[in-house]
Amino acid sequence: MNQYLTQTQASTIMAEFRNNWTREEISEIFHSPILELIYRAATIHRQFHDPQEVQVCTLLSIKTGGCPEDCAYCPQAARYHTEVKVHKLMTVKEVLEKAQNALEAGSTRFCMGAAWREVRDNKDFDKVIDMVKGVAQMGMEVCCTLGMLTPQQAERLKEAGLYAYNHNLDTSEEYYDEIITTRTYDDRLETLDNVRNAKISVCSGGIIGMGETVNDRIGMLQTLATLPEHPESVPVNALVPVEGTPLENQERVSVWEMIRMIATARILMPKAMVRLSAGRVRMTMEEQALCFLAGANSIFAGDKLLTTPNPDYDIDKQMFQVLNLKPRKSYK
Repeated sequence: MNQYLTQTQASTIMAEFRNNWTREEISEIFHSPILELIYRAATIHRQFHDPQEVQVCTLLSIKTGGCPEDCAYCPQAARYHTEVKVHKLMTVKEVLEKAQNALEAGSTRFCMGAAWREVRDNKDFDKVIDMVKGVAQMGMEVCCTLGMLTPQQAERLKEAGLYAYNHNLDTSEEYYDEIITTRTYDDRLETLDNVRNAKISVCSGGIIGMGETVNDRIGMLQTLATLPEHPESVPVNALVPVEGTPLENQERVSVWEMIRMIATARILMPKAMVRLSAGRVRMTMEEQALCFLAGANSIFAGDKLLTTPNPDYDIDKQMFQVLNLKPRKSYK
């Protein structure tokens, strides 16, 4: 898209369902003039989604801190000196109370995150299974992010009623070793395969603003868009630098960089839920509106996103009123 769209071209923008996108093709989309990019993404968005509908999700840290991994962005890594306090796994009762509160506040998807490297077959995992069953009975889409999973563990979660599993790629395969050394890119892809094979909805995206190049962002999008099946959910996160982590001094990414990621993800993966995730607390309502226009149709609500700040429910309710948005129902 190096030329401006004519009126005829604009009226014939159609989504392409492909799993063989090249980096060159993605780069051309990503670098197109920003207003054209937004328009193209918005046009495709309207073919598969109600533009006035945004899903409200809640993400709860059910086990916090003390993680053996070395993810450079994460305040929960045991090796970094941050203000995150270690908390053992919450009780099933505590989690179900939080889920009920989230449901009453308007969330239709409830995600539980544990600071584990991988799931272990023990009493803690048995508790998570009970949490999944309890949240599923409330009628919310229930999601977990617990680290690496075996095929058998994925099957157990599916049987308990798990709707989705989040396992982000974080960045491109080329830049990955600069961010994490305690597990490989292939480990992440293997977990996504295990989730998909268990017929659980896949949630996978990444983080921008970690010192990666634009080509790394394009590379991450290519990996996601060339999986055997596109993820049903693609979170786009802006790094929230945390004191004590290796990335504490990274500069904030601009909203235009977020918009390019969201719009390109929408064009490459037309039916996916594109989730405006971490970093939203620093955005104005106008900036968030541009992200919705570019194809984002999900946010995380509540004052915390695992351990980093997030806009509270009241601010989001005000935004929904001003932008005339309505919450998307679960399982739609």
